[in-house]
Amino acid sequence: MFKIGYRTLKTAIGVTISIAIAKLLGLDSFASAGILTILCIKVTRKKSLESSWERFVACVIGIVFSFVFFEGIGYHPVTIGLLLLFFIPTMVAVKAKDGIVTSSVIILHIFTAGDVTLTLILNELGLIVIGIGVALLINLYMPSVDKQLWTFQQEIETLFGNILNEMVHYLRTGESIWDGREITAVEELLKKAKRTAYLDIENHLMKDSNLFFTYFDMREKQFEMLQRMLPTITSITQSVEQRTMVADFIKEVSESIHPGNTAEVFLKKLDEMRKEFRAMPLPKTRDEFETRAALFQFIKEMEEYLIIKSLFKGLPT
Repeated sequence: MFKIGYRTLKTAIGVTISIAIAKLLGLDSFASAGILTILCIKVTRKKSLESSWERFVACVIGIVFSFVFFEGIGYHPVTIGLLLLFFIPTMVAVKAKDGIVTSSVIILHIFTAGDVTLTLILNELGLIVIGIGVALLINLYMPSVDKQLWTFQQEIETLFGNILNEMVHYLRTGESIWDGREITAVEELLKKAKRTAYLDIENHLMKDSNLFFTYFDMREKQFEMLQRMLPTITSITQSVEQRTMVADFIKEVSESIHPGNTAEVFLKKLDEMRKEFRAMPLPKTRDEFETRAALFQFIKEMEEYLIIKSLFKGLPT
């Protein structure tokens, strides 16, 4: 299906504007301003800013190298080769290697002119400023991903609740026909969510926008704990009183999954349940001992799950 993305649209508009300005100002090789704009429009504002700075630095250094080599050695093809032998390592050293191709255009302009003059230098600087400047202005607009991030948050929490409810069902009935599809779904959602949240961070250079990324990172750690809990739960085969208590606790946790922070409340309840377990009579059989040991192990893992959440300050609601 044919589709025009916002970045494609911004590139087309930016190139049109930069070439029009360069032509209006009577600059030679005015189309080069459009090339600079294409190269500087990136996926995020941060990447665009970094790319623009590297290309600006590379172009300015390229002008200096052109003056030194062409005026010092002569305007010969061999001189270009010698220039690049020193110029490319210099760009790598100053961490502006992305600007090598762009600056090469400027270097070839000067080589073609056959003489380094103030007018030529001003012309090249004009192309650089217009091409990069337009790209930066155009890239100020980035579509908001807030709605998408909130959707990821809701979907992940729903799946977390489903996984916990499957644990509850098994503990209460001893049966399970769960196919585990939520596990795969959470893995995919977390990858997409963290990628989107990272892009949001790079699009807000002056704003603390890493809260969602921290949130999804927290959920990823909790998800690892959920995966560790599942074998522990399935190892519980005997029916004991503590099994029902744990099921009721998990059910309560599953109904309270949200971006705020209620972990402290459940940590207290978990500690109270642990004390109740210890106050109960000792197991009478080996099977009961192993079942209760697995339940204690689960409580320990659930505690870690809740501690991970308690360290997160919560999303604004």
